[in-house]
Amino acid sequence: MELHGQTVVLIGGSAGIGLETARKARAEGADVILTGRNPERLQAAAADVGATRTAAFDATDSDALAQFFGDVPGRIDHVLVTAGGPSYRPMLDMSADDIRDALSSHVVLGLDVARNAQPKMRAGGSLVLMGGTGGRRIDHRLGIVPAATAALPPFTAALALELAPIRVNLIAAGFVDTPLSAALLGDQLENRRDELRSTLPIGRVVGPQDVAALAVHLMVNGALTGATYDIDGGQQFV
Repeated sequence: MELHGQTVVLIGGSAGIGLETARKARAEGADVILTGRNPERLQAAAADVGATRTAAFDATDSDALAQFFGDVPGRIDHVLVTAGGPSYRPMLDMSADDIRDALSSHVVLGLDVARNAQPKMRAGGSLVLMGGTGGRRIDHRLGIVPAATAALPPFTAALALELAPIRVNLIAAGFVDTPLSAALLGDQLENRRDELRSTLPIGRVVGPQDVAALAVHLMVNGALTGATYDIDGGQQFV
């Protein structure tokens, strides 16, 4: 078990990719700490995977995030950040504050996590961030998302240099069949699934288990840092 005796923190670990990564990390022997905004859903997730500890708070609240890491006992080996989501509104419908938030929210959250986790993390541990491949293609339906997506790979590389010897990597996912995707697509979810099954080179929809397997690999492979890893079943090519 490649994570035996190690501690993995999931920022946004009560559902979807975060929860599946917690399950995979537990299977590899790790102790897991889950965070999320909804206390009831968080407790259910913790019972599901056998989490060591939970904390319910809004990860975009810098003070709450700092308090959480300050309260974590012992050392942390790995952190995965899946909190937050994209905004697909037309740019002309967004205020200046909306634009600032959409462009910077993932960078600011990643930086806040790095700053507060660093004193607790062991050398060679890892911080794994989440981005996407869909935003690389300019499309009027995506609004500001391509610009926000473009900022994450160079941010990750620069943060890896500053945080070394702690490693930092970025997972760029396409459509992943999670509760967040269901919330975004509503009654169009099944149509999107059918479309992807018929067009993706892998012939199926990417699930949270696929992303969780990559996240755990980035945790255990000590030679990986500063890089972006695509996982979209070939979506960006079709």
